[in-house]
Amino acid sequence: MTHQNLKVAVLMGGAGAEAAVSRASAAQVQAALTAAGHRGQLIELDAACAATLLELDPDVVFPALHGPPGEDGTVQGFLELLGYPYVGSGVHGSAMAMDKAAAKDVFRRHGLPVTEDYLVAPTAAETLDLEAEKITQRLGPRVVVKPMSQGSAIGVTPLPNGGDIAGALEDGLRYGPCLVEPFISGKEITVGVLEVASDLVPHPVIEIVTATDEWYDYENRYAPGQSEHIVPAALGASLSRRLQEIAVEAHRVLGLRDLSRADFIVTDLDDIALLEVNTLPGMTPTSLYPDGARHLGYEFPALIDHLVARAWQRR
Repeated sequence: MTHQNLKVAVLMGGAGAEAAVSRASAAQVQAALTAAGHRGQLIELDAACAATLLELDPDVVFPALHGPPGEDGTVQGFLELLGYPYVGSGVHGSAMAMDKAAAKDVFRRHGLPVTEDYLVAPTAAETLDLEAEKITQRLGPRVVVKPMSQGSAIGVTPLPNGGDIAGALEDGLRYGPCLVEPFISGKEITVGVLEVASDLVPHPVIEIVTATDEWYDYENRYAPGQSEHIVPAALGASLSRRLQEIAVEAHRVLGLRDLSRADFIVTDLDDIALLEVNTLPGMTPTSLYPDGARHLGYEFPALIDHLVARAWQRR
């Protein structure tokens, strides 16, 4: 059997905070599978998921999942146990990338440009003021508070002018441990990576532009018309090349597979801060990864076909 006309289970939803985004990605993936000549079936990530998968017995599984448990290695381990080849990174790479603090430790060891940070574990409310004081002493008042293992900017609070750090921690800690980083003014930049044969191919550099005094939060990511993607970004050739090199190296040192997307801030002085790497980037109509792939020559059905073929070859 060739990789044409494969039966593909598209996992979606679940109980996580990004379930709605996941379902939007899954619908796009299923349509692309049909256009590429495959048979895609949407499967909800719920208690019946294992039984549904075993009944379908797919050739390949496409986890159109974002955030835990679909992007943190949990679902990947589940699929390994069932013996189904799947699109995307394995258990270890998925877990490492999802844990922002662990990923930054790896990046530091490999000389990639990351910011200082401060880790806050879930704690009693009365200690949050003390934590806020320590953060201010170490990082200053202008910070970003982000849950350590969430995506789509869920639970993230930027404080570009300082403010209520304790309140931001209280909001973020609802999702688990939080990473606090200095707030950096600059361009929001992203670079995708696609594995083609044995090569890691970077996408063109994309700048994300939002309305004045706004940032690439949940609404601006997924509401049509709320952000503009400049492809390629209007940066110098050497800076763009460096961003692509960092994205490829981040993919490599985390041990990722098939695809990833690295997010950056680039200051007006062209200083680079690598923020995080996404192992299952969004595939919605407003998502960045398909935009970058299109500029590599992969229209969306061809991109999905390519990813499914890679998984099928690993069976």
